[in-house]
Amino acid sequence: MKLSMNIYNNIREVVERFSKVLHLHTLHATTGRKLAISIVDIITLGLYRHRQGIVTKKAVYEEFNMLCSYKTLVVNLNRFAHIAGVILAVILKMNRDNQHPIKHVDSTSIQVCMFKNVNSHKTMKQLAAFSKNKHGTYFGLKLHLISDYERKILRIFFTPANVDDRAPVMDMSVDIGGILIGDAGYVSKKLEREFHQERQRIFMGKPRKNMKKLASWIQLKLYDTRALIELNFRSLKMFHGLITSLPRSVAGYFANYIYSILAYVIA
Repeated sequence: MKLSMNIYNNIREVVERFSKVLHLHTLHATTGRKLAISIVDIITLGLYRHRQGIVTKKAVYEEFNMLCSYKTLVVNLNRFAHIAGVILAVILKMNRDNQHPIKHVDSTSIQVCMFKNVNSHKTMKQLAAFSKNKHGTYFGLKLHLISDYERKILRIFFTPANVDDRAPVMDMSVDIGGILIGDAGYVSKKLEREFHQERQRIFMGKPRKNMKKLASWIQLKLYDTRALIELNFRSLKMFHGLITSLPRSVAGYFANYIYSILAYVIA
């Protein structure tokens, strides 16, 4: 329990620093019923859950023997997830201000329910879609991500699962410079032209095996670094609870994604 409290307190210190910068205290109501838990503690609890890989909110509620009701905790975790999103946006902006010249772009599948439950799933029905990956057909979203050679996440973007990986790249790379590398799914003459800025940035899509395009030695070495972005996806999914089918609202799903990614970037 002592170790858990140390982890909780370390996370809270980070949230508290951002709270002062963002003036989160101004969001507390001055009239009416006061919050049972402070906004700082609500966000800290959300991050603690994902930092520790705890599957359910109920487990967090029971671990801390909280004075408020379980429903109050769940409602407030969803209610203030946008504040966690603001903190995440600030951190990603800081990362872009200190970006390594080499970057990678990729997407990963986010299932919103088990495939056998697709027909009865209602919560994300208007946002999710069917798509295929190496494991087969799934129903859900895609998380598009740009990170640099040091694995710092620079920008994220969510789309339905059936959206082409290349579609959001230009919107995601407004202030991205240097070399941006994608796998064979990003090969596109149009994207290369649109992304290119003389002496500022260039896009490199790894040639498919059936293409006659030759790659230089340095290009092959750069393509090999693309595996670094997979480590981000691996950590988010395996250790920070990115994938879930438990929420009962759209807000609950996106709160889960925000807390997961923020817990990862501040770890």
